[in-house]
Amino acid sequence: MGATAEHIAFVVPRLADGSVVGGAETLLRKLAERASASGRQVTILTTCATSHYTWANELPPGRRQVGGLDVEFFPVDGDRDIETFLAVQNRISAGVRVSRDEEQDWLRHSVNSRALCSHLTDAGEQYDVIVTGPYLFGLVYHAAQVHPKKTLLVPCLHDEPFALLTSFKEMFHNVKGCMFNTEPERRLAVRLYGEPDQAQVISVVGMGLDDRIVDASAFAARHGIDAPYLLYSGRREPLKGTPILIDYLEAFRARNDIDLKLVMTGSGDIPIPPELQPHVIDVGFLSETEKFEAMAGAVAFCHPSVNESLGIVLLEAWLAGTPGLVHAHGEVLRYQCESSNGGLWFQIYPEFEEAVLLMLNQPETRRALGQAGRAYVLREYAWEAVEKRLLAALDAALQGA
Repeated sequence: MGATAEHIAFVVPRLADGSVVGGAETLLRKLAERASASGRQVTILTTCATSHYTWANELPPGRRQVGGLDVEFFPVDGDRDIETFLAVQNRISAGVRVSRDEEQDWLRHSVNSRALCSHLTDAGEQYDVIVTGPYLFGLVYHAAQVHPKKTLLVPCLHDEPFALLTSFKEMFHNVKGCMFNTEPERRLAVRLYGEPDQAQVISVVGMGLDDRIVDASAFAARHGIDAPYLLYSGRREPLKGTPILIDYLEAFRARNDIDLKLVMTGSGDIPIPPELQPHVIDVGFLSETEKFEAMAGAVAFCHPSVNESLGIVLLEAWLAGTPGLVHAHGEVLRYQCESSNGGLWFQIYPEFEEAVLLMLNQPETRRALGQAGRAYVLREYAWEAVEKRLLAALDAALQGA
């Protein structure tokens, strides 16, 4: 038998807790919880920030227990030059090729914590494996430089201009390995950075979900919704595709004599035309139970983002028996719909309208899609299967270390 990774550090920019939510944050916390539940010693190293907009130090530094996990909080560096950061970031976003020195300036003035990296330098030998992600943060980049040969990335990689940076290519090849969320994400990494080195640990792990059964009529009854609705959950911003949903709902209502609503959970402001405002129901953050109830009662769960590495909320909607409706250019989400037969995809408005009408007018087809998605999640994303892949990757990282 090979060696066992007994003490694992998870380095994350923010701890998913309470109102601090996000796909990557949730993923890394869940993986930490499963590693801990399996008997491994787990320490989460994170910052004192809660807002992904300001990155202000809002939590006290120090070590404490959070939900049964040993967590140590470190302050975010207060001397970052936002103007320098944004100047380079805007050029990268526009597709301008920047020099490696400019990349390093951008990473240096990203979200960082010298205190956290100093802890890794001073005490890193106590950890058998260091898990960190997502790839886009200066903190993750710099933490991965401290003990690269015992570091596993959970990159949450997207096909975006930032992924093309030379610094990230170097990081991917220098670390011990990567735990990807889906096969398309792994293929993207190979396309961008080439084949991994032979000694690297490369695995597709993902995140497990706990099954639950809820009342599909409870959410609508509680909120007084007496019309069919589509559901979106997550941040409201252009990168997530939410402006498309608003535009498409407006077009659908203008072209069809159907009182279709859009329910939105999560956070973020998004412009809504005055005449459409009564039909967009913003319920903000919900408890897990109420979120699942909202999913179970929806005609479809809409996930129009083209930049996802897993699509946790889509998997949750499938557990609730609700089909997905995703953008055709979102490779990961479309892959999941194709693999599960649990959803449809659109590239332009007419395809969106056709898919929504099919789900409204053919309830048996809609139900079959939702049940196929549910079976897929129970098969591929049960915690038993994910934990097996996770622990195998952690232990494999010790080989040759």
